[in-house]
Amino acid sequence: MVAGTAARLLARRGHSVLALDSDLMPGLAVSLGLGGGADTACPLDGAAERGEDGRWRLKKGLGPVRAVRRYAVVAPDGVKLFQSGKLPPEGTGAIMSSLQAYYKVIHRLPRARAFADWAIIGDLPAGPRQAAFDWAPFAETFLILVEPTWQSALTARRVARVVRSRERSGAVGLVANKVADPADVGRVEELVGEAVVAAIPADERVLEAERAGAALLDHDPFSPAARAIERLVDELARWEPPARGSIRDVERA
Repeated sequence: MVAGTAARLLARRGHSVLALDSDLMPGLAVSLGLGGGADTACPLDGAAERGEDGRWRLKKGLGPVRAVRRYAVVAPDGVKLFQSGKLPPEGTGAIMSSLQAYYKVIHRLPRARAFADWAIIGDLPAGPRQAAFDWAPFAETFLILVEPTWQSALTARRVARVVRSRERSGAVGLVANKVADPADVGRVEELVGEAVVAAIPADERVLEAERAGAALLDHDPFSPAARAIERLVDELARWEPPARGSIRDVERA
């Protein structure tokens, strides 16, 4: 919900936005306003192949620009959604080619000049596993959502430690989520041992949107959570690196 809402808010401010979804469970497509139908098990089927040496590689001629052009789905406000796939009943083996293609593409994104001025937002699943295995090499800022509970705080500590241990570690910010009262922010800071950069309130409108299978911005753009995410986007704008060239649209790259 946070990633999808932030992506659309950035697009409304004139950014070209690429939303990356490596969570094997459904979510980001709905939060972007596409509904559950855009959550497919193997969206990159055919993009990668296995060589005689047993290693996966992108098919010849398929770089990050062509991959996004060919496989990304256009969401409301012009956001482009590029997904790794969703877990089918058969398990990850059934979507391994899609997962491998996604992983290869995102590792080439930082070197793709066509995306130099794009806002790229990735949605990772909860826990440190994907952070440890470098599933966000494009990220210059990591936001870790933390609920005011011990379990969430311990997980946040691990994720922050993993991110900061990487050679290309970016800025790390804690976001207190599902805050019921101001004391929850202090509790998150005490449990994790770090300052919170933003807080998102517990909001019944979020639950209503989820029940309806709708994006929060479409269900209630003026809800407390939506306004908190807008303030978070304002804060992120201050962390943006200097521009690295002119904007180029993926379709013309």
